[in-house]
Amino acid sequence: MKLYIIRHGETQWNVQRRLQGASDTELNEKGVALAKVTGKALMDVPFYCCFTSPLKRARETARLVLNGREIPVYPDERIQEISFGDWEGRESALLPPSMLDNFFHHTERYQAPEGGEELSQICARTKVFWEDITSREELQDKTILIASHGCAVRALLQNVYEDASVENFWHGKVPPNCGVNIVEVRENKAILLEEDVVYY
Repeated sequence: MKLYIIRHGETQWNVQRRLQGASDTELNEKGVALAKVTGKALMDVPFYCCFTSPLKRARETARLVLNGREIPVYPDERIQEISFGDWEGRESALLPPSMLDNFFHHTERYQAPEGGEELSQICARTKVFWEDITSREELQDKTILIASHGCAVRALLQNVYEDASVENFWHGKVPPNCGVNIVEVRENKAILLEEDVVYY
């Protein structure tokens, strides 16, 4: 099994540095262009099916990357982005500095805002998705596209990284928009072949 795990294209909230989380934002013009370029680069990859976060920005990225291919696309809430609860939509500059510092640089100290998710929660639900997909007998020899979000992608990859830990959650950085992580799974062993590849 080979998995192409992609973060969605750019949105206006990315540009404005606003917390998106579970908010259902759309791709901006640049985000559409990035997804199309990525789709062109992956046009020869024989995708069997696609799993996508149900949020518009991920679904649209998947649609543009697949570029008309007639394959099954399955929305799955388990790979939706982390929720920031009451802080969704707020500009980064208006947030407590410690919140962003902990979220991106000291993840072991991060505490979710009211109504939001902890990192342990997104790791738990993406792990359930991971174990489900990678154990399906009919998918063992298939190539699959997974369209998701920055934090959700890193949570998924906790099942792959040899040095996985809450302290090293981001593995050096947030995945770039339309960044692709390519993972091979054989006999329950996952190997990261490419990390955060961009084609633009």
